[in-house]
Amino acid sequence: MSTRRVLAMQEVGKRTPVEFSHNNQQVSKYYGANVFGLDAMREFLSEEAFNSIQNSMNKATIVERKMADQVASCMKAWAQSKGVTHFTHWFQPLSGATAEKHDGFFEPIEGGRAIERFSGNALVQQEPDASSFPNGGIRNTFEARGYTAWDPTSPAFIWGETLCIPTIFISYTGESLDFKTPLLKSLHAIDKAATDVCQYFDKNVTKVIATLGWEQEYFLVDSALYNIRFDLQQTGRTLFGHAPAKGQQLEDHYWGSIPERVAAYMRDFEYESHLLGIPVRTRHNEVAPAQFECAPVFEETNLAVDHNLLLMDVMEKVAIRHNFRVLMHEKPYAGVNGSGKHNNWSLATNTGKNLLSPGKTPKTNLQFLTFFVNTVKAVYEHADLLRASIASANNDHRLGANEAPPAIMSVFLGEQLSKVLDELEKAIHSGKMSPEEKTALKMNIGRIPDILLDNTDRNRTSPFAFTGNKFEFRAVGSSANCGGPMTVLNAIMAEQLVSFKKDVDALMSKKVEKDEAIFQVLKKYIIESKRIRFEGNGYGDAWKAEAKKRGLSNIPTTPGALEAMITKKSLAMFESQGILNHREQEARYEISLETYTKKIQIESRIIADMVDNQIIPSALTYQKVLIDNVTGLKNIFSTTDFKKVSDTQIALIREISDRVAIIKKAADDMTEERRKANNLDSSKKQAHAYCEKVKPFFETIRYNVDKLENIVDDATWPLPKYREMLYLR
Repeated sequence: MSTRRVLAMQEVGKRTPVEFSHNNQQVSKYYGANVFGLDAMREFLSEEAFNSIQNSMNKATIVERKMADQVASCMKAWAQSKGVTHFTHWFQPLSGATAEKHDGFFEPIEGGRAIERFSGNALVQQEPDASSFPNGGIRNTFEARGYTAWDPTSPAFIWGETLCIPTIFISYTGESLDFKTPLLKSLHAIDKAATDVCQYFDKNVTKVIATLGWEQEYFLVDSALYNIRFDLQQTGRTLFGHAPAKGQQLEDHYWGSIPERVAAYMRDFEYESHLLGIPVRTRHNEVAPAQFECAPVFEETNLAVDHNLLLMDVMEKVAIRHNFRVLMHEKPYAGVNGSGKHNNWSLATNTGKNLLSPGKTPKTNLQFLTFFVNTVKAVYEHADLLRASIASANNDHRLGANEAPPAIMSVFLGEQLSKVLDELEKAIHSGKMSPEEKTALKMNIGRIPDILLDNTDRNRTSPFAFTGNKFEFRAVGSSANCGGPMTVLNAIMAEQLVSFKKDVDALMSKKVEKDEAIFQVLKKYIIESKRIRFEGNGYGDAWKAEAKKRGLSNIPTTPGALEAMITKKSLAMFESQGILNHREQEARYEISLETYTKKIQIESRIIADMVDNQIIPSALTYQKVLIDNVTGLKNIFSTTDFKKVSDTQIALIREISDRVAIIKKAADDMTEERRKANNLDSSKKQAHAYCEKVKPFFETIRYNVDKLENIVDDATWPLPKYREMLYLR
């Protein structure tokens, strides 16, 4: 092996699990200890301030400035009791990561002294420089200032020695520059629309909450090996690497015994998560070697999104303690399972009802079917926008391979519910139902079981599947901010429910009985959205042909998928729900294009760098060994015998020369195409050029590099191999 690989493997061989005594404590003893939650508020706030915060959290009322001062003072006292010295507004810019600028609590005063101070103004609003955050052309250079504003619905927390205050982030001119602002608006829209529809069934429902339970998949790699893979460090994935003899084909890793080093890491990051009130409860091995998953209990969507982003940060920092690096990329290794972040979404009422859970009576099941059918219809109407919401350079590598759903948006319901919808479609004609039809239909609806038979999660290739009492959006990538897809899902559902109520009310205004009006509208929606329902194999060519026949889009790459963000239909939908105006949505489109271009550009540069500085030199070094060997053989053997003993070596020498030539030419041509793309005058043209002209060279180069990996001797090859990285020691 190369010297660096030898040293790295020696370091890996010395690894032992890192244990911490805190892992033996019961979670209930310390859960949420670093969160300014209800218990901390009751202890540190006055009754008046506590009630003000509760009203803000539950009723979206504004916290008065005098109350903000009191809350800030008490929040500081609580934080300082835990050794905190700084505070930050913690927000989610459109870069995809979280952002924070730490300020100390102290303020200098006269006499060279200082006091500890944290005002309501500092709590409620700050003015960070927005010039270096993605803005999509939404602001001018002289308008670089932005504002962060406190989100009281997501509690402040302590991470390290800093008090973190979740906030929104907007531009100087008022447009949102983050994921949280439109998410909060979409949650308000779905609340209003769903509550209005619930009034058909239960007058006690006054609030509907969108809930989210994410499942975070990730890979671990030993830090010593990570540190000598430049591609992993800078792109999050391996740009080269031959598949190992044993990958995931034996299916022996999934839910298998967790390696001790990994288990120690899991216990540590779970402890840190529980201190922060993140309800992580599930852990297990995933399908691929070195791949794992964690999942929490369901939460209100805004809090769930915050917790997921915070968890990703916790996981990365804790991994370093254990001599691991955590890989959140959707496809860090070719040829094995990629990583997703399944978003399990549902709607819950203030009365404790899950609107996507079948009940025991025709009335409750009619309510279930109303929200169930409207979800399917919403996905059908905005399938391309949902596809755009999960589009990224990373996710392009994952979609449609190794258990990941395809790029074609479809909905999987399972045999039982598909049958219910088919019967509902047949049972209701366009006119008024007879008493017998009503009775038969209601009896049939009433037979929907409270717990559906285990047939709702059989199709692992479906991007959007019903799984018993929720819909699982499986196409979301592991590195993504859930806020983006959830904003879209909430928005399209809110729009759909508004349309549903309008249609039902129109029939009722014509003296049609309420239940019959609901049935008639649901039948119409079932028929109109039937094309989006698919129960079969999402990977097969037959589905691609069938999807095309149905008029469903198959958009395999990000630049094409992103177009759905700025169609008249999408822009009107966001605007009508008060979530994003045209300028904000078009800025997000520009940012998404720019992000895609930059990621492909970076990968292209690293490929060229590694080819010139690592791959080709290593191949030529080994080729020289072979040439010296052939020269030695020629000096020993006769002309006749020489040909017999040297044929293999000469063939290898020729193959190395051929592959090096292919690699070098492809890398040079790729660089030239990159130069051309950089000179294009729009982000759309650049993104398409990088996708269609630059990226295709990646596979050609990789294929030949991976062939060289199998030829060049292990002592010469510079990069840690899959067989070394995927099997944790």
